[in-house]
Amino acid sequence: MTKITVQSNGPIRIEGEFEIFDPEGRAFGLAGRTLISLCRCGQSQNKPFCDGSHARTGFQDPVTARELPPPKPKL
Repeated sequence: MTKITVQSNGPIRIEGEFEIFDPEGRAFGLAGRTLISLCRCGQSQNKPFCDGSHARTGFQDPVTARELPPPKPKL
């Protein structure tokens, strides 16, 4: 199972078995990691991965789970 947690004022944390691909479909080499954090603040020097820049830049974005509206029908 893969668990994804969006952290308040921080990154998106991914735990479990997963792969991450670039827009051309090439996989990132994760060196066997089963836990990574993806940048949400846009300031990381190692995007898409978090380098802790959110703490240095004062990134603020509290997160609360909510229901999404149903998807729009495909025409």
